[in-house]
Amino acid sequence: MKKLMLLSVAGMLILSSCVSKKEFTTLQEKQKETQDLLNSATVKLNSCMSDKAAAMARMEGLQAQLADMRKTNEDLINTKGNLTTLTQKGAENLEKSLESLKEKDLKITRLQDALNRKDSVTLAIVTSLKKAVGINDPDIEINVEKGVVFISIADKLLFKSGSYDVTSEARNVLSKVAKVINSKPSFEAMVEAHTDNVPYQKGVLLDNWDLSVKRATSVVRVLEDLDVNPQQLVAAGRSHYVPLVANDTAENRAKNRRTRIVVMPKIDQFYEMVEKEMKELEGQGK
Repeated sequence: MKKLMLLSVAGMLILSSCVSKKEFTTLQEKQKETQDLLNSATVKLNSCMSDKAAAMARMEGLQAQLADMRKTNEDLINTKGNLTTLTQKGAENLEKSLESLKEKDLKITRLQDALNRKDSVTLAIVTSLKKAVGINDPDIEINVEKGVVFISIADKLLFKSGSYDVTSEARNVLSKVAKVINSKPSFEAMVEAHTDNVPYQKGVLLDNWDLSVKRATSVVRVLEDLDVNPQQLVAAGRSHYVPLVANDTAENRAKNRRTRIVVMPKIDQFYEMVEKEMKELEGQGK
């Protein structure tokens, strides 16, 4: 991240020699907005992953407590035999245990329902994308990792060699992606460009960092032209530092040259809903 910021500043300093002060200031503001969006998306993504892990751990703890209470209840019944022989105190204790079991069951059920709803939304997005883009194309891969939808598009579909201008053929693919993003206005889409490790320097671009960022912003502009709300979009360049495979053959380098569109649902709203329901249940138990 620090390298990206330093290189962005360096690129702006180079460009500043060729543009007016007003244009330079405008570029600075746009760069800051883009960086803020990237930082915000990264923070949200990390927070969501952490919240999900905590929610799963809490659910497992509640399930363990439920199992223990059920075992206790069975032991009470087996020990006393017929419920009619229980003392009044034993009956009251059993009633309290059953009531506690109901509360725990309700908490676990609500938590599982919330998780299932979030998973259903994610699955619906994947299904829509695969139907719109076409799952039989080997150069387009759509999958889900940790609740986030990734659309990976091969470099050859988007750009000509060494270029950051989106091809006319790519616009057809991106128009289908744009349609799905537009159907989810509360979602965010981060365009993440990757290169291989072959050194690059052409025109004002210094290296693969510059190239990856320019390719990401080129795709963002196409999506914006396709009426995607720019507030939903984030542009990010990863250079050659996150390869899929080793850059040791031409075939592998081609695999590493790719652009990923990361569709991120705002699952912080989902976790707020879960927390609210859990607090209400705890209040009812007092």
